[in-house]
Amino acid sequence: MADAEYEAWLVDLDGTLYTQRWVRLAMAVEVLLFGRSALAILRRFRREQETQREELQRGEALAIVHESPYAAQLARTAEALGAPVEHVEGVVLEWMFVRPQKWIRRFLNESLLRELRAFKARGGKTALVSDYPARRKLEALSAPGLFDVVVASGEENGPRRLKPDPEGYLLAAARLNVAPARCLVIGDRDDADGGAARAAKMGFRLV
Repeated sequence: MADAEYEAWLVDLDGTLYTQRWVRLAMAVEVLLFGRSALAILRRFRREQETQREELQRGEALAIVHESPYAAQLARTAEALGAPVEHVEGVVLEWMFVRPQKWIRRFLNESLLRELRAFKARGGKTALVSDYPARRKLEALSAPGLFDVVVASGEENGPRRLKPDPEGYLLAAARLNVAPARCLVIGDRDDADGGAARAAKMGFRLV
């Protein structure tokens, strides 16, 4: 099925709507210059997400004791480093969501954004599905109204499982009132986005 023949496009954020490697490189330089004290927290925080993902891929049932995978990341990071959760959250907010916005604006995936606008102009439905809170990064896209639905970990009514669990994409399809088979997932990771799409019986496009 061609991309345009789907009724809804469900789009990942990080690495899909902007070039993540360049943003990460710019932020790595910025952290080394101005935020060395944040390094241990940021490294552990990223590792905790991949640990959760690996647990899912091994078929381990992660006990839902936090309101979201993002909250679990914060709590696990704080426990591992012996730091208050509030401190970890403040560091993550500054270095992963606030400061990167200026770099995200410079490295947007303009071709995909044009495709999304054209798809919506033809009557297509769109959703953003992210394993991280998405609202702040969406502001950097300067594309208000681009997505009909946002499903993001750490935000209200977000998924309780990380990709490749299909929950986030299935939630988006339900909120758009579109059957999974009529949805196309667009993402940059075959293991996460692609795995979730296949589990949800949706199409998948790797970018």
